Amino acid sequence: MVNKKIYMSSPDVTELEEQALVRAIRSGWIAPLGPEVDAFEAELAEYCGRKHAVALSSGTAALHLGLLTLGVKPGDLVLTSSLTFAATTNAIVYTGAEPVFVDADESGNMNPDLLEEAFQTLQEEGKSVKAVVPVDLLGKVADHDRIGEIAAKYGAPVLSDAAESLGAIRNGKSSGAYGEAAVVSFNGNKIMTTSGGGALLTDDEKFANHVRYLATQARQPFVHYEHTDIGYNYRMSNILAALGRAQLSRLDEMIEKRREHRLRYRELFENVPGVRIFGEPSGTDRGDTRDNFWLTSIVVDEKQAGFSASALQQALAELNIEARPLWKPMHLQPVHKALRVFTDGTSERLFETGISLPSGSALSDKDISVIDGAIQGFLRDRR
Repeated sequence: MVNKKIYMSSPDVTELEEQALVRAIRSGWIAPLGPEVDAFEAELAEYCGRKHAVALSSGTAALHLGLLTLGVKPGDLVLTSSLTFAATTNAIVYTGAEPVFVDADESGNMNPDLLEEAFQTLQEEGKSVKAVVPVDLLGKVADHDRIGEIAAKYGAPVLSDAAESLGAIRNGKSSGAYGEAAVVSFNGNKIMTTSGGGALLTDDEKFANHVRYLATQARQPFVHYEHTDIGYNYRMSNILAALGRAQLSRLDEMIEKRREHRLRYRELFENVPGVRIFGEPSGTDRGDTRDNFWLTSIVVDEKQAGFSASALQQALAELNIEARPLWKPMHLQPVHKALRVFTDGTSERLFETGISLPSGSALSDKDISVIDGAIQGFLRDRR
């Protein structure tokens, strides 16, 4: 008998979310915007240590509008992480700009040394960089201090793609508090969800206001419809914002559940040669630096372990347990094959040897038992 499908990161919803949705519907604010959006933006900004938040239809929309607000336009160059999901580069391409890819270090995040090399090389070629978009991979905050210093040295603003890292901190600072602005996602598989949705976070009031303006079809303040710019229909609905408020109130609790999964996987693999938990800081986790544990992934050295990451993924798939490779680097994607990349091969190796395991806070005790049994059985068969 095949188990019911166990997903990597299913939405975690309770009666609290149901009550929030009913409250929003009964309020009569069904169309986009409304009091739930206003409240969600204020609560999200406070949680992330920012002065302003703009709730939008997706994290991709937030990236797009953030880039436009930074003045990115056709023909510009934008340095970004290669080890990421396609949404990061798609948003850059929407503006007409050209992504230039920077490889990862062993954490999976942008390698600052390669970022500096990219800036230097492009400068020597007489080319300037309009912006930098580093990505916080799988819930671990990038080295924004170094990235920010390098970007400032060359006069490029930073738009942080924190879509995967909401709730994580580095050196006591929220993932959403880095860069001129940061972007978070509330897609259905993220650490918290509004079904779809995302937000842009910034301390700059003018930046936030311009994003709101573009997101509401760039409407001018006239009783008739007046437009002097191209706008977008990117605002979040009042109903989804109510869902977001309920989820945000439970975020720390959901992070703790995912942390427990991380610790369990660490135990499962601690005596398996050639296998390590991906992206963890070296040594003991410090109180002022914390992953949000969105996805727990492992990296497998096949020669030492006696099995490959893909073999484990296939074995789990046969038992209806979802597991996936790490992101395929953007410089390997057919759609971007002609674009520039500064690489030392790290992201390609991580893609070939990494696998993400079920990590959602909605996993039941039965799900966990099935996953543990499947992994233990796989490891026994290879002894």
